[in-house]
Amino acid sequence: MSIEAEPEIQGVLIKNQTIILEPNRQQELERKGYGEIEKDKLFLKSFESLYLLYTSRLALFKGKKNIGFDSFLQICKKQDEAILTKFLVYRDLRNRGYTVKDGFGFGSDFRVYGKGDFGEKGAKFLVFGLNEGKQEKIGKLQKKVEEITKMGKEPIIAVIQRQGEIIYYKISRMNFNQNTSKMDMKDFEF
Repeated sequence: MSIEAEPEIQGVLIKNQTIILEPNRQQELERKGYGEIEKDKLFLKSFESLYLLYTSRLALFKGKKNIGFDSFLQICKKQDEAILTKFLVYRDLRNRGYTVKDGFGFGSDFRVYGKGDFGEKGAKFLVFGLNEGKQEKIGKLQKKVEEITKMGKEPIIAVIQRQGEIIYYKISRMNFNQNTSKMDMKDFEF
């Protein structure tokens, strides 16, 4: 049994952004949920470029120099210290068959479309990645969840464990009562 590899895509790196110039490749990638077309060029997000480099589908050039995955990751880290986390979540979701686009605020990293929904329906989930052991203020998390829920989307936290495994948690609205500085002792009877 032989697996036919998808053809390699040629990309150029201009001002640390990947651009696909070939029109047929632009259309193919855009249909699959990659990048955004502006002025006859397809611009890929850093995590999309990393994914395509990782899967050996993208040949990325800066001038005549070929830029590999590790080199591009180092370039990206200078602009976004969370790029590795984003790439790991993006790669995992893509490998599971989801179409993934850049998030739109509220601290979400990605809009994730139900399988087969891209181009037909809006994103179903908003996913944000957290590394295991990283602290997140509960009030900030609550605000994210409220905003995402108001939009009719499902908020998902993708936790990247130290071993690299990703666990997804669907979260819903939370209510926390205000802490009081003194306890009323009459509420406690012994």
